[in-house]
Order: sequence, then structure tokens, then C-alpha cells
Amino acid sequence: MFVGTGSDVGKSVINTGFCRIFLQDGYSPAPFKAQNMSLNSYPTGDNLEIGRAQAVQAEACGIGCTVEMNPVLLKPTGNSTSQVVLNGKPAGNKSAREYFNETDRDSLFSEVMRSFDRLASRYNPIVIEGAGSISEINLREKDIVNMRVALHTNAATFLVADIDKGGVFASVYGTLQLLPEAECNAIKGIIINKFRGDITLFDDGKKILEGLTGKPVIGIIPYCKGLFIEQEDGVVIEKKKTAFKEGKINIGVVLLKHLSNFTDFNMLELIPDVNLFYSDNPETLSQTDIIIIPGSKNTLSDLKTLREKHLDKVVLAHHRSGKPVYGICGGYQMMGEEVRDPDGVEGNIPVLPGLNILPVITTLADGKQTRQCRFSFIESDISGEGYEIHAGHTSSNRPLCRMENGETDGYFLNDKTWGTYIHGIFDNASVIERVLRQIDPDISATVNYKARKEEGYNRLADVIRENVDMEYVYKCLGA
Repeated sequence: MFVGTGSDVGKSVINTGFCRIFLQDGYSPAPFKAQNMSLNSYPTGDNLEIGRAQAVQAEACGIGCTVEMNPVLLKPTGNSTSQVVLNGKPAGNKSAREYFNETDRDSLFSEVMRSFDRLASRYNPIVIEGAGSISEINLREKDIVNMRVALHTNAATFLVADIDKGGVFASVYGTLQLLPEAECNAIKGIIINKFRGDITLFDDGKKILEGLTGKPVIGIIPYCKGLFIEQEDGVVIEKKKTAFKEGKINIGVVLLKHLSNFTDFNMLELIPDVNLFYSDNPETLSQTDIIIIPGSKNTLSDLKTLREKHLDKVVLAHHRSGKPVYGICGGYQMMGEEVRDPDGVEGNIPVLPGLNILPVITTLADGKQTRQCRFSFIESDISGEGYEIHAGHTSSNRPLCRMENGETDGYFLNDKTWGTYIHGIFDNASVIERVLRQIDPDISATVNYKARKEEGYNRLADVIRENVDMEYVYKCLGA
């Protein structure tokens, strides 16, 4: 199990790397995270919803993802409210106070441990990920994802700290000092992550940390630039706000407060001729060649904010000038004439006019369409695969795609203007080429996304092997 001194210390990525290492070494690993909070999610093969990170980790394990890998998913819908997805299905919206204080934590813990047991009966080892910091002592009694899981599963547990944030000695020492004895004893070692420069310069620091904590520092992992691993946390978007670049095809993704599934644009970022960035600045977006309105966990709230920031005027001016505008999921809904929420699925906004780019009307409703899919464009020979995670229905008399099951999706106005519910549509090279050729007819998008991800998993595994005492890890596992 990998736990952290805080959020965004790299637990998910390290977990992914170990998943690939165990697969390479002949084992049958599977990932597990009892509770995840993320707007990046993914459908399992049986149409249930889990956190994207566990789907990525399952891919690193060489297996399909299942709901047991992430039985509780919290998807923020507002400042203090989240949709609770339990065992892959929506179980209502709860405030943080309601979720932590009014749910039966023991019952919920028993539920997630049943998921763990089902996984453990089929795979070995289970590679568990914690959440945030393990020393949030005010929440210890509410814990269903961190050290309570470590003790219940008797996991060999390793503490991950991010040295790039600064204060690594205080964060590691303080974290361990705040743990009860049983929890502290469960920690078998420390991993220092994101070290910049010459690792040997931390030799003295390693000895000091071991002396302070009584725990071995089993690895110091370097800061790896250019290592391609899909991230689950929106924190990475903060690093993708680069503005206009001369000589590139500039693609602006509208930065929404409730932006979901930003991994939709990872493959576009890999194209050398593309500069993709996120922005909610009207002036910056107005310089782009292509604008994409992404998915949203709260379409109406984000549509309202879009107008308040005058981003609607930028998108409409872009469209009227004949430049490409595309919408994914919530972005597709915003591009229509109207978004209705008669049952208050998203909140207290019953209806808002859309951008009126596409002649469609969306009505939100309880329930959710969650599935993997294959599609083909009706107006061309483009085909590919992706997935859907959305609530409600959008009317369309000129669909963009026909699905493998015969259903249709999206709206096609022209090659420069369409919307779709399909997440991952830009993971397909044929779609990317069609879009980029609206700007440069000679461009070629030859990136093999699946191969690039496999390369990333293997490179990550190599980095961990080179910098972590794997013999000690296996010793802790009793292997």
C-alpha cells in the first residue's frame, strides 16, 4: 500500500509503476483505492463508474478495470458538495458534512472491504492506494481509505513524500509522529518522490530521516520530465496554462470550474505541431485556432460562469469567423439552444440558454449513461473508440456518430463545428487528423496512443526499479 504525507505527492503514479513491475515479474496484480475524489472517471466493461486512476492502474496490470478497484467515488459538484458513486452507481449528492458525519462509516468500510476481498480472491498482489494525508487526525475516526485499510488488510505500507514541495523532513517526521503506534508500525519504509538533480546529494538527508523516524528510506525517485502517465488530479492542469505559441496549431480548452475528464486531450498534447492549453481568459482564448469546450460535472453552473467571464462572446466570435469549435459531453450540451434541469439534478438552476451554436436542447435527468463504446462518423470514414459518462438527453436530428450498437450520438453542423458525448474521442488518430487538417491540410497525427501509454508504464517501472530497493519491497511482501 502507498500512502502519502499529503495530496499530489505522486501516490497514484508510484502505484501505477508498481502495478507494472509486479506484472513484469510474473505476478497477477490489481489496483485498489477504497475511496477516490476526482472528476476524472471511467466506465468499467459492465457499465459501472470508477476513478480514472484505478482504470489506468488496471491497464498497467494488463487487466480490465472493475468496480471493486474503486468502490467509492466522490465527484465534486460544488464548493462543498459531491455526487457519491457507490459500487459504480450514483447514490445521491451529499455535502462534506453529510458524507463524513451522517453516513455509517463502519457500514461503508465493510462495503469497501467486501470489494477488496473479491479482488484479493482473484489477484495477487493487490496494490492499494491511500488518499491525501494519513495524518489528518481530525478525520481519523471517519477513515475508510488510509491506515484503517492498511491495518485491516495487513498491507506492507510505504509512505510517499514529495521533496519538490519543500519541507520533506517536517512532513515525513510530523506524519509519523501523529500516527498511533499500530499505524506507525504498519509503515515499512519511506519513498522520497520528485527529487531534482543529483540524488547522491541527499545521502546525508536519507541518513538523518532514517535516524529521526526509525524507518528505512527505500527509494528516492527523480523528477521525471516527459514520462507519459495519465494523471487523475486536476492539479496538473495548473501546469498546462501556456498561452499562444507562434508556429503551432493553438488549441484552447475552456477552463471550467467543474471540468471533468481532462485526459480527453492528452493525445492532442502529444502532437509536435500542437500547443494545447487551458484558459478562462477571454483575450488568451481569442488567439486560438481551435476552441474545445470540455466536459463538466455541473453544466449549468459552468455555463453561467462562462457568461459571467464573457467567454461566451469569445466562443461565438470564434465560431462566426469560421474557426473550429468542438464540445465534449457538458461542452456539447452548452453549445446547444438550451439546457434544462427540471428535476434539480445539478442544483437550483432550472434552465439556461445555451450558446446557440448547435440546434439541440438538453434535458438533464436522474440516472447516468456509463459505458465504453465504439463509433463511426456518419459523414466520413472515421471510426474509433471512447466512453460515455453523462446524465440527461440531448435532441439531435443530425448526429455526428453511429455507435456499434446502432444508436447515434452528438450533432454534426460541419467539419469545424460539432458536439459529442464521447469522452476519449480525441484518443483516436483519425479524429485528430480530421480536426487538425481544418487548420493545416498537410498535417499527420501518427501518435499511437495505446503504444505511448505502454511505453510510459514500462519507463516508469524502469525508473522505480533503478531507484527503489525492490528486494526490500519483496521481503516485506513475504515473497
